[in-house]
Amino acid sequence: MATLERHGPLGFDLLFIDNRVGPMSIGKSAGNDIVIDGDEAVSRLHCRLERLGSAWCITDLGAKNGTIVNGALITSCKLYDRDEIILGRTRLVLLDSTARKGGGTTQPVVSAPKLTAKEKEVLIELCRPILTETAFKQPARVETIAQALVVGTPAIRMHLGNLYLKYGILDGVDKRLQLANAAIQSGAVTRKDLERRPGDPDAPSGS
Repeated sequence: MATLERHGPLGFDLLFIDNRVGPMSIGKSAGNDIVIDGDEAVSRLHCRLERLGSAWCITDLGAKNGTIVNGALITSCKLYDRDEIILGRTRLVLLDSTARKGGGTTQPVVSAPKLTAKEKEVLIELCRPILTETAFKQPARVETIAQALVVGTPAIRMHLGNLYLKYGILDGVDKRLQLANAAIQSGAVTRKDLERRPGDPDAPSGS
């Protein structure tokens, strides 16, 4: 699982992408696999992103303002972990611990801490909007998680507080977004987890 951080006119958010998916189109048109909305300097069909072996590849598709990678205007080039992409007024940062220069075995960006069953359920509901959408999405709100798990919002806030401590998230503008990123990058939440709803007999459980 790879992450695209987006810093643009609409603020900061995350998109999680599966490295097993084929070529993905990027642009401001709603028909793209990855939609960059809120930035009129991005072309309707701006570029293409795909996984090639141990790296990613980005190809400009004739965008009016071009595609810039690590400060250089490109036609097509490889992308590695933490490379920066500029599309119009939007900056994307690729985060993928499996696509680092030099190859070799890589460690997860963060390690998953020991979780209780309830903490695992909270993390799954937190990440559900991100992992089930193709466009950039924010993690679930506290009220949405509480409704999905049929508990009160104070209980969800308590679990989130414990999870922030376990993942070492002590400050920041959006701690829920940081937590969702850490949960997916560490493998604590996967797409397979989303196939099972709370209360299912085979629902994932923590320690």
